[in-house]
Amino acid sequence: MQLDRYDRLILTTLQQEGRLSNQDLAERIGLSPSPCLRRVRALEEAGFITGYRAMLDARKLGLPLLALIHISMDRHTPERFENFEKSVAEIPDIIECLLITGQNADYQLKAVVTDMDAYQKLLLNRLTPIPGVSGVHTSFVLREVIAKTALPVGA
Repeated sequence: MQLDRYDRLILTTLQQEGRLSNQDLAERIGLSPSPCLRRVRALEEAGFITGYRAMLDARKLGLPLLALIHISMDRHTPERFENFEKSVAEIPDIIECLLITGQNADYQLKAVVTDMDAYQKLLLNRLTPIPGVSGVHTSFVLREVIAKTALPVGA
């Protein structure tokens, strides 16, 4: 599917305000409601739009501590990586898991916790017992400077 100007406007607008009605979206991008809805459905079916979510405030939910955790694995085998990925997917405190290069680590995790005690429990009871984990290095976020969720889709 080739994206045209209207498709890009739809994607940009929905990333900013995913709860817009089709009528409001159509008015914003300069289309009538029927073709606008067809385009949104086509973008969903083509996999450009993967879902709609509410963005939550971690601090208001009692999760003020954001940790970036670098994990090193003892062996670089598909089985080790698959087991690790399945294990961290089951931990609610982990909100992101990235397989990375260019560091002295194999994975970067992003975790949200209530405090240092909760982080210690996460580390000692959930992460280090995973088979293959050979090293952990954690940095704590002092302040989020940029926290975008919208992707650049062009004009």
